[in-house]
Amino acid sequence: MGDNLFKGFSQYGLDFLENVRLNNSKEWYEEHRNDYQELLLRPFQYLVSDLSADILQIDSLFVVTPSVNKTISRLFRDTRFSKDKSLYRSTMWLTFKRPKVEWRDAPAFFFEISPEGYRYGMGYYSATRESMDVFREMMVEDTPKFMEAISFYDNQDIYVIEGDMYKKPLNPSISPELRQWHDRKNIYLVHNESNVDKLFSQDIADEVLRGFKLLEPIYHYLCRVEERKRTAASPFKL
Repeated sequence: MGDNLFKGFSQYGLDFLENVRLNNSKEWYEEHRNDYQELLLRPFQYLVSDLSADILQIDSLFVVTPSVNKTISRLFRDTRFSKDKSLYRSTMWLTFKRPKVEWRDAPAFFFEISPEGYRYGMGYYSATRESMDVFREMMVEDTPKFMEAISFYDNQDIYVIEGDMYKKPLNPSISPELRQWHDRKNIYLVHNESNVDKLFSQDIADEVLRGFKLLEPIYHYLCRVEERKRTAASPFKL
């Protein structure tokens, strides 16, 4: 861990997020802007700073700048293309990812808090069809290599696999074990926790880091998926 600037979140911070949900207006936010900065933004900045040295050992290309729109989410929502017109989010999160214009289609680590609890994990925010097609292709093409990347999964009780699945098997010949990975439209591994008391100590930073390190093999596998996808799309390939 870095310089241990992070001391945990507070119940006041979670209360702020709950109040955002109840008082979703620019006027209310402007009156409480300092609360947001002290109770949420600063702890997130400290957490990113403390995790950065270790997270760069997973991938030296990660962005680790502790600021909004780099590693920390905005509170303000872009409502232009959403049916939900609420101005502010009642959740807040950090992500560690490589710099990429289209960040939604890239594997990333995340940690998110809300008034109800927290969650962390790794995967795609919104994988494209191309990414998932290459993922499935690589999985079937060299199943032992994929099994090596997920060998941690059956020996842990932290993460579950999430992401919508196709209703019908895409490849009936593959095993049920592989199908839970193979037949998804999007994929990420996530730990969901409702015990908010765990957030109120710096120990949460250690928990999240341990969880991230457990996912390192499948993260690097997804990076290879993206590299293969880019190579296949390149007009200069041989």
